[in-house]
Amino acid sequence: MNFDFSDDQKLLKEQVRKFLADKCPTKVVRRVLDGDETHADEVWQGLVELGVPATAIPEEFGGLGLTPLELCVIAEEIGRVAAPVPFDSSVVLATEAIKLAGSDAQKKKWLPALAAGKAIGTLAVAEGPQTPRPRSIRTTFGGGRLNGKKVPVVDGELATFAIVLANTGGLGGNMGDRAVSLVLVDLGQPGVTARRVDTVDPARKHAELTFNDATAELLGAEGEGWRTLERLYDAAAVYFAFAQVGGAEAAMWMARDYALQRQAFGRAIGSYQAIKHKLADCYVKLELARSNAYYGAMMLTDGGADLPLAAAAARIAATDAYDFASKENIQTHGGIGFTWEADTQFHYRRARVLALALGGPIAWKDKLVTRLEQKNAA
Repeated sequence: MNFDFSDDQKLLKEQVRKFLADKCPTKVVRRVLDGDETHADEVWQGLVELGVPATAIPEEFGGLGLTPLELCVIAEEIGRVAAPVPFDSSVVLATEAIKLAGSDAQKKKWLPALAAGKAIGTLAVAEGPQTPRPRSIRTTFGGGRLNGKKVPVVDGELATFAIVLANTGGLGGNMGDRAVSLVLVDLGQPGVTARRVDTVDPARKHAELTFNDATAELLGAEGEGWRTLERLYDAAAVYFAFAQVGGAEAAMWMARDYALQRQAFGRAIGSYQAIKHKLADCYVKLELARSNAYYGAMMLTDGGADLPLAAAAARIAATDAYDFASKENIQTHGGIGFTWEADTQFHYRRARVLALALGGPIAWKDKLVTRLEQKNAA
């Protein structure tokens, strides 16, 4: 079986890589990291012109109608340069949520705007450092009004709308995961306020969103929010895995290049066994993550029954590979790797943020074990 990408997909990958190499060098990432910009707008607008936000949106809604595989190869290139753009929040999470659960009216309103780059969406689930659970959601929705607070929300200041996980079954009830629903809210109205919050990766700005009787509407059926979120996370885990693979590979090559030029005791540090072993371990983890990501992409594209299992495996392997490579990149650079001037921080910061974006590694390991047990029992 051939798991490789087609010639057209490889051409798309090459085009996006060339664009990002030209328009999103490390100085652009550093500019957003150090400054007050919500994102690198010139990079985002260039991606819009390339049709990136429209990639997986059906043609009937103004999209290109391509498969998830095309979006996967784009995600890998976005991750490779740690691009400070709302790709993960808008192109992946918000767009996929509307495709998955939106009504015809919601799709007609938002998908064309997303495809054209005229709207940016985000997903608001967390309400602080604790792991979100159906019974712990305090944000409420009823009578068309949304009240509560979500933090941190990636691109919360930038987004046009948010898809919010809200309690619709009453706090403290016995409805379990049926107590929560997904709600779509326009962030441009008076009932919504956004306040920037600090995170480990300032190149991807996050915010605290407060809703005070904000007008909103259900996305999908009431009480189906948690189940829809689980399906959304399975799809997003595959796209995020490709972004993490791209980042892990970039961090590994950054460490390799430095090891070949840095001299110690009259020879390149890359000639020492300790450095060779670091880079070899990075490569092994990277290839394991890549193979899991490819299988996840195949399940996502074909609608395979093994998608939940493949998504969890891809998520765990890619998170581990990116975390390891970003740390070893800093270690390989030695003392300079820990300084603010070093570019090694870009991938370390992004690895930390992506590792928590869909729930932490422990949560995904629990999912993998549970899903393996369910498969074996069946």
